[in-house]
Amino acid sequence: MLDFEQFFSECAGFWVTERTYHAIQDADVERSHTTFQVKELISVDKQKMISGLSAMETPSQGISFSPSLLTSIVALNSGSANLPCPGFSIAFDTKSERGDAVSMALNALFIPDVYFSTASGKPVAPLPLAAAVDPSDDLIQGIYLRDRGYFESSAIAGWFTYQPTRQTLEMTTHYSQSVAVDQMRFITPTLRLRTIVTYQRPENDDQAPSVVTLVGFGVEHKAKAE
Repeated sequence: MLDFEQFFSECAGFWVTERTYHAIQDADVERSHTTFQVKELISVDKQKMISGLSAMETPSQGISFSPSLLTSIVALNSGSANLPCPGFSIAFDTKSERGDAVSMALNALFIPDVYFSTASGKPVAPLPLAAAVDPSDDLIQGIYLRDRGYFESSAIAGWFTYQPTRQTLEMTTHYSQSVAVDQMRFITPTLRLRTIVTYQRPENDDQAPSVVTLVGFGVEHKAKAE
């Protein structure tokens, strides 16, 4: 069983992924091949992400940062050589079976809610059904930051949960037009399962997303760098 810090350590390395995407409303299926390099996020990059936190338009992205939350998180940054929040740096190249190619690099930082007032960092909008979890003693949850989104180029915040007994990290992100639930689960030290469920974002953020637009499945193998 991987604890929270170990999960991110095991993520480091070179990975190869085969995915299948189902566009629900169009009844379309597409496959893709992805290679990506993952490194654990270093302290200086964590500090940069936390420093830019207050400039993020977080309420529109499903997360609310109060002044007390910002104060608590920034306090982690004061003179710390190694911030107690794991993260990773990812660079990947994807090619679909139709020939479309995408390359991207981003950083992601995960801040468990034990480091801030839980009333300050909960999601503003209801989470979709695919992101529902049963609270348990070993469940770790909090906010995560990315210096750029998959669907939008600006920095973005989301909500995460980690279940050590299932070795599963799940990230829920509110984009301007959609809500994505992305799950990674270790099956062996060199094999992960990946699922992605994308919803249409409701016009009223008081409503939980319910219209599924895309479902993706993937098998990820850790391999030697090419």
